[in-house]
Amino acid sequence: MRGGRRQGAGRKPGSGLAKRTRKIAERATATGNTPLEYMLAVMRDIGADVKRRDEMAKAAAPFIHPRLAAVEHSGDEKSPLVVKIVRYADDQPS
Repeated sequence: MRGGRRQGAGRKPGSGLAKRTRKIAERATATGNTPLEYMLAVMRDIGADVKRRDEMAKAAAPFIHPRLAAVEHSGDEKSPLVVKIVRYADDQPS
């Protein structure tokens, strides 16, 4: 059975998908409003329907206010919480 990381496997760095996505985003920004800017403009338009403004606010919110990850704390209630910061050799600045 094979498993784990293999030399040369996976998508190569600088593959077309990332370059294409970046080009599309750059073109959208250069030629006018981005989708986020459009959503914010509709949300702020007091002449727009309230339901439409609400939907734009919901759609734009994740770009402005990302969800926080859920964290579950467990342990002995009588003992203090101990935080250990472990640095590995790979994490050292070069």
